[in-house]
Amino acid sequence: MPDKAHADQIYRLLSTAVDAAFYHGVYRDQLFGRVDPVADYMDGGWREGRDPAPWFSTSGYLRLHEDIAAAGVNPLHHYLTQGRLEGRDIERSGDAERYFAEILPADGDAAWSFHPGERPRRAARRTAPAATSAMLAQHLRPGDREAVAAEFDTAFYLALYKDVAAAGMDPLDHFLTFGWQEGRDPNASFSVKSYLEINPDVAASGLNPFVHYVTTGRAEGRATREELGFRHDIIAQLIPLEDRLAACDRAQAKIQRDGIEVLTAALAETRTGLADLYVSFSHDNYADNLGGVQVCLQREARAAEEDGRDHLHLFPAAPRPLVREQRQGALWGVLLNERLVGHFPPAEVIAVVGRALASVVPGRRGFAIHSLLGHHVEDVIELLAAARLSAGFYWIHDFTSVCAGVHLLRNDVADCGAPPADSPACGICIYGPYRQGHLDAHHRLFQALDLTVVAPSQAALDTWRLGPAYPAKAMRVHPHARLVARAAAASEPEERSLRFAYLGFPVAHKGWPIFRDLALRYADDPRYCFLHIGKAPMPGLPVQFHQAMVTADRPGAMQAAIEASGADAVMVWPLCRETFSFVAYEAVGAGAAVLTNVDSGNVAAFVEEGRHGRVLPDEAALDALFASGEILEMARSRRRPKLFDLAFSTLTLDLLRESVR
Repeated sequence: MPDKAHADQIYRLLSTAVDAAFYHGVYRDQLFGRVDPVADYMDGGWREGRDPAPWFSTSGYLRLHEDIAAAGVNPLHHYLTQGRLEGRDIERSGDAERYFAEILPADGDAAWSFHPGERPRRAARRTAPAATSAMLAQHLRPGDREAVAAEFDTAFYLALYKDVAAAGMDPLDHFLTFGWQEGRDPNASFSVKSYLEINPDVAASGLNPFVHYVTTGRAEGRATREELGFRHDIIAQLIPLEDRLAACDRAQAKIQRDGIEVLTAALAETRTGLADLYVSFSHDNYADNLGGVQVCLQREARAAEEDGRDHLHLFPAAPRPLVREQRQGALWGVLLNERLVGHFPPAEVIAVVGRALASVVPGRRGFAIHSLLGHHVEDVIELLAAARLSAGFYWIHDFTSVCAGVHLLRNDVADCGAPPADSPACGICIYGPYRQGHLDAHHRLFQALDLTVVAPSQAALDTWRLGPAYPAKAMRVHPHARLVARAAAASEPEERSLRFAYLGFPVAHKGWPIFRDLALRYADDPRYCFLHIGKAPMPGLPVQFHQAMVTADRPGAMQAAIEASGADAVMVWPLCRETFSFVAYEAVGAGAAVLTNVDSGNVAAFVEEGRHGRVLPDEAALDALFASGEILEMARSRRRPKLFDLAFSTLTLDLLRESVR
């Protein structure tokens, strides 16, 4: 269970989105009208399929995003902290129509009370739209609404709070009556929660904080938000590993086991009768999940098909953040020649594979371990023994074999440099108590097998060497892609505002808060234009959005979007040491310069070696480039960049092909 401080953090976040009137109205027969809806939803209501508000379906979110269902985490909490930033889809509650048509009109502006001793929170009052004007008149002074309207961002509010559109209310009226009391923000620059926390006199007055700021607070020089930084927010939202593991166990318990006869039948009908067999392991189902590693594995699987090999891929049915310590309860997902066969206990898979291969004369065979996360090491070793395989490849897609914190970020926020497992530094990290067991499992793997360690960059291999001295057979670098110069040069750019872009999902560990703050700080500076190129836009920001979605079928989508946008420079600013970074290569291929930080791993190495941009010491140095205008030297019109295509690797299949030449 999370500690009290962590639970309170979760509670405060959920309280901004749970609709008390909706929750009590829809689930009245279960709640009897006297329970804190936020606490009920947080402590178990979501597991029972209850919806927190008209705009959000708990079951719908879990159905749309199987990785979240598998992780067993609170779906609303995930959406508020990560999902909305990743552009994840949501569904409206199945009870929304009934609520607005029957329950809300019947209840009017009923308020709800809670039992004494529960978490203190003023219940948000909801009324039908017709009552809104009267309520506003009671709380606003002449001119207040007009002053707020000038700075209220309607598009931002509706995009972030989808229940407002569902309720059919005017978004400004909603904010002025209910929204601010629920912690909802009027635009991307103003935090209701922060303003009340740093201005206790305003909080005590009961005034709408945004009304106070635009009419009084700004003239008084009051700050709009706490300047603790996004790293503070990451730490505040950390979920203890024991809670993550418990959620994984709950998720796996919901996955149906398939009969072993299904696997037996599948192994009997393959491309080569299992003579030419490639076996691989990873942390999830690469066919169903989107990410750089997953796209690489899809490319690898297609190369196996092109080579006429059978491909057996094994992954934990429910992803886990650690290697599995206990064999009991493990469940593997099995992909055979890119088709999901089903989910089976590893012992059954090992037995069936052993029987299927017993009478097969070995042909071209090989294996690769892309990740040990979620696997019990002895299951992996025994499966490979059943396939009569002992020499293969171990890929460094992250630093799983160096620490349980696979990105080498202490508490998911600061580079740790992989200190010894018994160091004091590990003692203050949430991954510290799990690190030694994690390393021991990898030692057993390397001792049992003849593994060649393969890194996608020299920077990744150098970092990996900071960790334990595993008995690897060999080590080598094999990049995921390389730049190939185009015959045609970039078109002659015109003099214009410098176009500065962020690429991909807007998440903290990739540097989105830094980019967002730059865009807000220099929004009115005519020298600059800010772009976001990714899956879905973030509302309420002075940023142009360009859509791009990379898949195995469209590997050049991001590069094409960067080139089409005319981006002069891009920010690739991960908090962790990247082992490769496709977006850095895609940006350079499209003619954009890359700005990154010294702790970005292969991004920094790639930029320095190829003189593809600038490597900066910190965010202050990045801001200084904009303040001084020095960043303008990155304009295409001044650099006249070359263009490149990307030649993609097929990972292990490249290496297996080398061995038969």
